[in-house]
Amino acid sequence: MKQQIISLAQNLIRRPSTSPKDEGCQQVIAERLQAVGFNIEWLPFGDTLNLWATHGEGEPCLVFAGHTDVVPVGDENAWTYPPFEAHIVGNILYGRGAADMKGSLAALVVAAENFVKNNPNHAGKIALLITSDEEASAKDGTVKVVETLMARNEPIHYAVVGEPSSGKVLGDIIKNGRRGSITAELYIEGVQGHVAYPHLAENPVHTSLGFLTELTTYQWDNGNEFFPPTSLQIANIKAGTGSNNVIPGELYVQFNLRYCTEVTDEIIKTKVAEMLQKYGLKHRISWNLSGKPFLAGNGKLVQAAQQAVANVTQITPRLDTSGGTSDGRFIALMGAEVVEFGPLNATIHKVNECVNVDDLGKCGEVYYQIAEKLLIK
Repeated sequence: MKQQIISLAQNLIRRPSTSPKDEGCQQVIAERLQAVGFNIEWLPFGDTLNLWATHGEGEPCLVFAGHTDVVPVGDENAWTYPPFEAHIVGNILYGRGAADMKGSLAALVVAAENFVKNNPNHAGKIALLITSDEEASAKDGTVKVVETLMARNEPIHYAVVGEPSSGKVLGDIIKNGRRGSITAELYIEGVQGHVAYPHLAENPVHTSLGFLTELTTYQWDNGNEFFPPTSLQIANIKAGTGSNNVIPGELYVQFNLRYCTEVTDEIIKTKVAEMLQKYGLKHRISWNLSGKPFLAGNGKLVQAAQQAVANVTQITPRLDTSGGTSDGRFIALMGAEVVEFGPLNATIHKVNECVNVDDLGKCGEVYYQIAEKLLIK
Protein backbone atom coordinates (compact mmCIF):
# COMPACT_ATOMS: atom_id res chain seq x y z
CA MET A 1 0.00 0.00 0.00
CA LYS A 2 2.87 2.38 0.75
CA GLN A 3 4.12 2.56 -2.82
CA GLN A 4 0.61 3.26 -4.09
CA ILE A 5 0.30 6.10 -1.60
CA ILE A 6 3.67 7.63 -2.48
CA SER A 7 2.96 7.48 -6.21
CA LEU A 8 -0.42 9.18 -5.80
CA ALA A 9 0.99 11.77 -3.39
CA GLN A 10 3.68 12.72 -5.91
CA ASN A 11 1.07 13.00 -8.66
CA LEU A 12 -1.01 15.35 -6.53
CA ILE A 13 1.94 17.47 -5.34
CA ARG A 14 3.06 18.04 -8.94
CA ARG A 15 -0.22 19.85 -9.59
CA PRO A 16 0.09 23.50 -8.43
CA SER A 17 -3.34 23.64 -6.81
CA THR A 18 -3.01 26.87 -4.85
CA SER A 19 -6.34 27.46 -3.13
CA PRO A 20 -9.05 27.37 -4.43
CA LYS A 21 -7.63 25.75 -7.58
CA ASP A 22 -7.76 21.98 -7.91
CA GLU A 23 -5.70 21.56 -11.09
CA GLY A 24 -7.09 18.11 -11.87
CA CYS A 25 -6.29 16.52 -8.51
CA GLN A 26 -9.86 15.45 -7.83
CA GLN A 27 -10.26 14.04 -11.34
CA VAL A 28 -7.27 11.77 -10.74
CA ILE A 29 -8.80 10.64 -7.45
CA ALA A 30 -12.29 10.20 -8.91
CA GLU A 31 -11.03 7.95 -11.71
CA ARG A 32 -9.23 5.74 -9.22
CA LEU A 33 -12.24 5.45 -6.93
CA GLN A 34 -14.66 4.85 -9.78
CA ALA A 35 -12.46 2.01 -11.00
CA VAL A 36 -13.05 0.11 -7.74
CA GLY A 37 -16.80 0.71 -7.64
CA PHE A 38 -17.29 4.09 -5.96
CA ASN A 39 -20.19 6.26 -7.07
CA ILE A 40 -18.85 9.68 -8.08
CA GLU A 41 -20.77 12.91 -7.54
CA TRP A 42 -19.41 16.36 -8.37
CA LEU A 43 -20.65 19.22 -6.20
CA PRO A 44 -19.10 22.46 -7.51
CA PHE A 45 -19.96 25.74 -5.80
CA GLY A 46 -18.59 29.10 -6.93
CA ASP A 47 -14.93 28.65 -7.88
CA THR A 48 -14.59 25.53 -5.73
CA LEU A 49 -14.66 21.92 -6.89
CA ASN A 50 -15.94 19.31 -4.47
CA LEU A 51 -16.01 15.53 -4.79
CA TRP A 52 -18.42 13.22 -2.96
CA ALA A 53 -17.57 9.58 -3.63
CA THR A 54 -19.47 6.73 -1.97
CA HIS A 55 -19.37 2.94 -1.79
CA GLY A 56 -22.10 0.88 -0.14
CA GLU A 57 -25.28 2.10 1.47
CA GLY A 58 -27.06 2.32 4.77
CA GLU A 59 -25.55 2.94 8.18
CA PRO A 60 -23.09 3.74 9.51
CA CYS A 61 -21.52 6.19 7.06
CA LEU A 62 -17.76 6.59 7.49
CA VAL A 63 -16.22 9.54 5.67
CA PHE A 64 -12.57 10.15 4.84
CA ALA A 65 -12.25 13.92 4.37
CA GLY A 66 -9.51 16.08 2.92
CA HIS A 67 -8.56 18.90 0.59
CA THR A 68 -6.53 19.21 -2.60
CA ASP A 69 -5.74 22.93 -2.29
CA VAL A 70 -2.50 24.25 -0.82
CA VAL A 71 -1.21 27.60 0.44
CA PRO A 72 1.07 29.73 -1.78
CA VAL A 73 4.73 28.66 -1.90
CA GLY A 74 6.20 32.14 -1.34
CA ASP A 75 9.70 32.64 -2.74
CA GLU A 76 10.42 29.52 -4.80
CA ASN A 77 14.14 30.33 -4.73
CA ALA A 78 14.08 29.73 -0.97
CA TRP A 79 13.12 26.08 -1.51
CA THR A 80 15.88 23.48 -1.59
CA TYR A 81 13.75 21.36 -3.92
CA PRO A 82 11.14 22.96 -6.23
CA PRO A 83 7.78 22.95 -4.40
CA PHE A 84 5.82 21.24 -7.18
CA GLU A 85 8.29 18.54 -8.26
CA ALA A 86 7.74 16.08 -5.38
CA HIS A 87 11.36 15.02 -4.89
CA ILE A 88 12.12 12.16 -2.51
CA VAL A 89 15.49 12.56 -0.80
CA GLY A 90 16.60 10.31 2.03
CA ASN A 91 13.11 8.86 2.53
CA ILE A 92 11.63 12.37 2.78
CA LEU A 93 9.07 13.63 0.26
CA TYR A 94 9.38 17.38 -0.37
CA GLY A 95 6.75 19.66 -1.84
CA ARG A 96 3.95 22.08 -1.11
CA GLY A 97 1.12 20.02 0.34
CA ALA A 98 3.31 17.03 1.21
CA ALA A 99 2.18 17.27 4.84
CA ASP A 100 -0.88 19.52 4.48
CA MET A 101 -2.43 17.49 3.10
CA LYS A 102 -1.82 15.78 -0.22
CA GLY A 103 0.26 13.08 1.45
CA SER A 104 -2.43 12.01 3.89
CA LEU A 105 -5.12 12.55 1.24
CA ALA A 106 -3.32 10.00 -0.93
CA ALA A 107 -3.24 7.67 2.08
CA LEU A 108 -6.98 8.12 2.64
CA VAL A 109 -7.74 7.37 -1.02
CA VAL A 110 -5.52 4.29 -1.25
CA ALA A 111 -6.83 2.96 2.08
CA ALA A 112 -10.42 3.33 0.82
CA GLU A 113 -9.52 1.62 -2.48
CA ASN A 114 -7.92 -1.34 -0.78
CA PHE A 115 -10.69 -1.60 1.79
CA VAL A 116 -13.49 -1.94 -0.79
CA LYS A 117 -11.39 -4.30 -2.92
CA ASN A 118 -10.92 -6.59 0.06
CA ASN A 119 -14.39 -6.03 1.55
CA PRO A 120 -16.82 -5.40 -1.32
CA ASN A 121 -19.82 -6.31 0.85
CA HIS A 122 -18.87 -4.24 3.88
CA ALA A 123 -21.54 -2.91 6.21
CA GLY A 124 -22.78 0.63 5.80
CA LYS A 125 -21.16 3.19 3.55
CA ILE A 126 -17.63 4.46 3.11
CA ALA A 127 -17.24 7.85 1.45
CA LEU A 128 -14.68 10.48 0.55
CA LEU A 129 -15.44 14.17 0.84
CA ILE A 130 -12.78 16.22 -0.92
CA THR A 131 -12.71 19.97 -1.46
CA SER A 132 -10.38 22.61 -2.91
CA ASP A 133 -11.04 25.62 -0.66
CA GLU A 134 -9.98 24.56 2.85
CA GLU A 135 -6.93 26.81 2.78
CA ALA A 136 -8.81 29.84 1.43
CA SER A 137 -12.24 31.19 2.28
CA ALA A 138 -13.79 27.81 3.17
CA LYS A 139 -17.10 29.20 1.94
CA ASP A 140 -17.87 26.95 -1.04
CA GLY A 141 -16.25 23.69 -0.02
CA THR A 142 -17.01 21.24 2.76
CA VAL A 143 -19.59 23.55 4.33
CA LYS A 144 -21.65 23.55 1.11
CA VAL A 145 -21.34 19.78 0.69
CA VAL A 146 -22.55 19.34 4.26
CA GLU A 147 -25.52 21.63 3.60
CA THR A 148 -26.35 19.58 0.49
CA LEU A 149 -26.17 16.28 2.36
CA MET A 150 -28.29 17.60 5.24
CA ALA A 151 -30.92 18.93 2.83
CA ARG A 152 -31.38 15.46 1.35
CA ASN A 153 -31.18 13.69 4.74
CA GLU A 154 -27.96 11.86 3.91
CA PRO A 155 -26.17 11.40 7.24
CA ILE A 156 -22.51 11.12 8.16
CA HIS A 157 -21.86 9.22 11.37
CA TYR A 158 -18.07 9.11 11.50
CA ALA A 159 -15.48 11.30 9.81
CA VAL A 160 -11.70 11.00 9.67
CA VAL A 161 -10.01 14.19 8.50
CA GLY A 162 -6.47 13.68 7.28
CA GLU A 163 -5.04 16.90 8.69
CA PRO A 164 -1.45 16.63 9.99
CA SER A 165 -2.17 16.00 13.66
CA SER A 166 1.09 14.42 14.80
CA GLY A 167 3.58 16.45 16.83
CA LYS A 168 6.99 14.89 17.47
CA VAL A 169 6.40 11.38 16.09
CA LEU A 170 3.69 9.84 13.96
CA GLY A 171 0.78 8.77 16.11
CA ASP A 172 1.47 10.79 19.23
CA ILE A 173 -1.68 12.90 18.82
CA ILE A 174 -5.23 12.41 17.58
CA LYS A 175 -7.41 15.49 17.40
CA ASN A 176 -10.80 14.59 18.87
CA GLY A 177 -12.18 18.11 18.71
CA ARG A 178 -11.41 21.73 17.98
CA ARG A 179 -12.07 25.03 19.65
CA GLY A 180 -14.51 27.48 18.14
CA SER A 181 -13.23 30.68 16.54
CA ILE A 182 -15.00 34.03 16.46
CA THR A 183 -13.60 37.43 15.45
CA ALA A 184 -14.92 40.90 16.26
CA GLU A 185 -14.39 44.08 14.24
CA LEU A 186 -14.97 46.90 16.73
CA TYR A 187 -15.00 50.64 16.05
CA ILE A 188 -15.11 52.91 19.11
CA GLU A 189 -16.24 56.42 18.26
CA GLY A 190 -14.73 59.63 19.61
CA VAL A 191 -14.43 63.25 18.50
CA GLN A 192 -11.39 64.28 16.49
CA GLY A 193 -9.57 67.43 17.54
CA HIS A 194 -6.31 69.23 18.24
CA VAL A 195 -4.15 67.72 20.97
CA ALA A 196 -3.71 71.19 22.48
CA TYR A 197 -7.48 71.51 22.98
CA PRO A 198 -8.54 68.17 24.50
CA HIS A 199 -11.67 69.74 26.00
CA LEU A 200 -12.99 70.18 22.46
CA ALA A 201 -12.43 66.51 21.53
CA GLU A 202 -12.97 63.02 22.87
CA ASN A 203 -10.11 60.56 22.56
CA PRO A 204 -11.50 57.04 21.96
CA VAL A 205 -8.16 55.50 22.93
CA HIS A 206 -8.44 57.03 26.38
CA THR A 207 -12.13 56.28 26.87
CA SER A 208 -11.68 52.63 25.87
CA LEU A 209 -8.80 51.76 28.20
CA GLY A 210 -11.04 50.42 30.97
CA PHE A 211 -13.01 48.35 28.49
CA LEU A 212 -9.87 46.96 26.84
CA THR A 213 -8.39 46.03 30.19
CA GLU A 214 -11.50 44.13 31.21
CA LEU A 215 -11.84 42.54 27.77
CA THR A 216 -8.30 41.18 27.82
CA THR A 217 -8.31 39.99 31.43
CA TYR A 218 -11.81 38.52 31.67
CA GLN A 219 -11.87 34.82 32.58
CA TRP A 220 -14.41 33.25 30.25
CA ASP A 221 -14.19 29.74 31.69
CA ASN A 222 -11.79 27.19 33.14
CA GLY A 223 -11.86 24.80 30.22
CA ASN A 224 -12.72 21.14 30.80
CA GLU A 225 -11.39 17.62 30.42
CA PHE A 226 -10.79 18.07 26.70
CA PHE A 227 -10.34 21.81 26.18
CA PRO A 228 -8.09 24.53 27.61
CA PRO A 229 -9.80 27.72 28.83
CA THR A 230 -11.20 30.09 26.24
CA SER A 231 -8.60 32.65 25.15
CA LEU A 232 -8.93 36.14 23.67
CA GLN A 233 -6.27 37.99 21.71
CA ILE A 234 -6.29 41.44 20.14
CA ALA A 235 -5.02 40.93 16.61
CA ASN A 236 -5.08 44.51 15.29
CA ILE A 237 -5.55 47.96 16.79
CA LYS A 238 -5.42 51.31 15.03
CA ALA A 239 -6.21 54.98 15.68
CA GLY A 240 -5.10 58.40 14.54
CA THR A 241 -4.13 60.12 11.32
CA GLY A 242 -0.41 59.65 11.66
CA SER A 243 0.06 63.20 12.90
CA ASN A 244 1.28 63.89 16.42
CA ASN A 245 -1.07 66.82 16.96
CA VAL A 246 -4.44 65.23 16.14
CA ILE A 247 -6.66 63.46 18.63
CA PRO A 248 -8.12 60.45 16.80
CA GLY A 249 -11.81 60.38 16.08
CA GLU A 250 -12.09 56.59 16.04
CA LEU A 251 -10.36 53.52 17.47
CA TYR A 252 -10.40 50.25 15.55
CA VAL A 253 -9.89 47.01 17.47
CA GLN A 254 -9.96 43.52 15.98
CA PHE A 255 -9.95 40.63 18.42
CA ASN A 256 -10.38 36.89 18.20
CA LEU A 257 -11.56 34.29 20.69
CA ARG A 258 -10.70 30.61 20.52
CA TYR A 259 -13.41 29.20 22.71
CA CYS A 260 -14.24 25.84 24.22
CA THR A 261 -17.52 24.05 24.77
CA GLU A 262 -18.05 25.80 28.13
CA VAL A 263 -19.31 28.93 26.33
CA THR A 264 -21.17 29.73 23.11
CA ASP A 265 -20.77 32.44 20.51
CA GLU A 266 -23.99 34.02 21.79
CA ILE A 267 -22.64 34.16 25.34
CA ILE A 268 -19.49 35.84 24.02
CA LYS A 269 -21.41 38.43 22.03
CA THR A 270 -23.70 39.21 24.96
CA LYS A 271 -20.83 39.64 27.42
CA VAL A 272 -18.88 41.96 25.10
CA ALA A 273 -22.03 44.04 24.57
CA GLU A 274 -22.42 44.32 28.36
CA MET A 275 -18.82 45.51 28.71
CA LEU A 276 -19.25 48.15 26.02
CA GLN A 277 -22.42 49.40 27.70
CA LYS A 278 -20.72 49.43 31.11
CA TYR A 279 -18.08 51.87 29.87
CA GLY A 280 -20.56 53.95 27.88
CA LEU A 281 -18.72 53.57 24.60
CA LYS A 282 -20.28 54.66 21.34
CA HIS A 283 -19.41 51.91 18.94
CA ARG A 284 -20.07 49.74 15.92
CA ILE A 285 -19.27 46.03 16.04
CA SER A 286 -19.55 43.11 13.64
CA TRP A 287 -18.81 39.46 14.27
CA ASN A 288 -17.46 36.68 12.07
CA LEU A 289 -17.98 33.14 13.35
CA SER A 290 -15.42 30.87 11.66
CA GLY A 291 -16.59 27.73 13.41
CA LYS A 292 -18.24 26.40 16.53
CA PRO A 293 -16.32 24.06 18.82
CA PHE A 294 -16.81 20.34 18.35
CA LEU A 295 -15.86 17.33 20.42
CA ALA A 296 -15.88 13.62 19.69
CA GLY A 297 -15.05 12.77 23.29
CA ASN A 298 -14.25 9.07 23.72
CA GLY A 299 -16.80 7.73 21.24
CA LYS A 300 -16.64 4.71 18.99
CA LEU A 301 -14.61 6.44 16.27
CA VAL A 302 -12.11 7.82 18.79
CA GLN A 303 -11.61 4.35 20.25
CA ALA A 304 -11.22 2.80 16.79
CA ALA A 305 -8.67 5.45 15.82
CA GLN A 306 -6.69 5.02 19.05
CA GLN A 307 -6.56 1.26 18.60
CA ALA A 308 -5.53 1.53 14.94
CA VAL A 309 -2.77 4.04 15.68
CA ALA A 310 -1.46 1.90 18.53
CA ASN A 311 -1.48 -1.20 16.31
CA VAL A 312 0.44 0.48 13.50
CA THR A 313 2.85 2.78 15.38
CA GLN A 314 3.18 1.01 18.75
CA ILE A 315 2.34 4.38 20.34
CA THR A 316 -0.68 5.19 22.47
CA PRO A 317 -1.93 8.49 21.01
CA ARG A 318 -2.93 11.42 23.18
CA LEU A 319 -6.30 13.05 22.56
CA ASP A 320 -5.94 16.77 21.90
CA THR A 321 -8.10 19.72 20.82
CA SER A 322 -5.46 22.43 20.38
CA GLY A 323 -4.56 24.28 17.22
CA GLY A 324 -6.61 26.13 14.65
CA THR A 325 -9.74 25.15 12.81
CA SER A 326 -10.31 22.53 10.12
CA ASP A 327 -13.16 21.42 7.88
CA GLY A 328 -14.07 18.96 10.62
CA ARG A 329 -16.04 21.82 12.18
CA PHE A 330 -18.52 21.68 9.30
CA ILE A 331 -18.94 17.91 9.32
CA ALA A 332 -19.53 18.01 13.07
CA LEU A 333 -22.63 20.14 12.44
CA MET A 334 -24.27 16.95 11.13
CA GLY A 335 -23.90 15.32 14.52
CA ALA A 336 -21.03 13.24 13.22
CA GLU A 337 -18.19 12.01 15.39
CA VAL A 338 -15.05 13.63 13.94
CA VAL A 339 -11.35 12.95 14.48
CA GLU A 340 -8.25 14.26 12.76
CA PHE A 341 -5.23 12.07 12.20
CA GLY A 342 -2.30 12.55 9.89
CA PRO A 343 1.48 13.02 9.62
CA LEU A 344 3.75 15.46 11.45
CA ASN A 345 2.76 19.11 11.29
CA ALA A 346 6.26 20.56 11.84
CA THR A 347 6.71 21.83 8.26
CA ILE A 348 3.19 22.72 7.18
CA HIS A 349 2.86 26.07 5.35
CA LYS A 350 6.67 26.43 5.51
CA VAL A 351 9.44 26.54 2.93
CA ASN A 352 10.65 22.98 2.24
CA GLU A 353 7.42 21.40 3.48
CA CYS A 354 8.02 17.67 3.69
CA VAL A 355 6.85 14.34 5.05
CA ASN A 356 8.43 10.98 5.80
CA VAL A 357 7.30 8.43 3.22
CA ASP A 358 7.19 5.64 5.79
CA ASP A 359 4.81 7.78 7.85
CA LEU A 360 2.49 8.11 4.87
CA GLY A 361 2.45 4.36 4.47
CA LYS A 362 1.57 3.95 8.14
CA CYS A 363 -1.18 6.58 7.82
CA GLY A 364 -2.74 4.44 5.12
CA GLU A 365 -2.63 1.39 7.39
CA VAL A 366 -4.28 3.36 10.21
CA TYR A 367 -7.08 4.59 7.93
CA TYR A 368 -7.61 1.06 6.62
CA GLN A 369 -7.88 -0.38 10.13
CA ILE A 370 -10.35 2.32 11.19
CA ALA A 371 -12.59 1.32 8.29
CA GLU A 372 -12.30 -2.33 9.32
CA LYS A 373 -13.25 -1.61 12.89
CA LEU A 374 -16.33 0.42 11.94
CA LEU A 375 -17.60 -1.29 8.78
CA ILE A 376 -16.83 -4.99 9.25
CA LYS A 377 -19.39 -6.82 11.34
